[in-house]
Amino acid sequence: MNLVALTPDFELTSFDCGDGDLNEFLLNDAKKAIELRIANTFLVEDNGRIVAYFCLLNDRISRNEITNSQWKKIKSSFPVSKQFRSYPCIKIGRFAVALDYQGRNIGSILMSKVKDLLNTEQSRSAFRYITVDAYLSAIHFYEKNGFKTLTQKDEDSHTRLMFFDMMDIG
Repeated sequence: MNLVALTPDFELTSFDCGDGDLNEFLLNDAKKAIELRIANTFLVEDNGRIVAYFCLLNDRISRNEITNSQWKKIKSSFPVSKQFRSYPCIKIGRFAVALDYQGRNIGSILMSKVKDLLNTEQSRSAFRYITVDAYLSAIHFYEKNGFKTLTQKDEDSHTRLMFFDMMDIG
């Protein structure tokens, strides 16, 4: 399997992960997000077939978005001189595995690869956390991969804001 960056001229083939929103993003919106410079999408190919994808964009965790207790925990992991009103993040905007590749642990393998890439690639911008707005059906997957819920404010929403601290990578 190969990891490739989606480009505006990449010829996309069909993709079905079982979720219409995730399918539509890849097939109809991912290239536009690249052109607008708001998100980059990466494909996992197996013999020329797209078997998974994820997209990354910039984000932040700010005081206004989370509860006081969670903010105190985050803020306390920084020295006083580096306690700011927000902290930089990379957001996983979309993350999907094709239906016939699900159940093979590809999602967790890919999540580890994403973390490793973000941890080792030379970046022009620093960040501390990975965030994701996890669909309720995917919360267990993200928890299994080291993510924690960030706030209780979204308990009644169709997604939950979750985060992974890059300092937890050994």
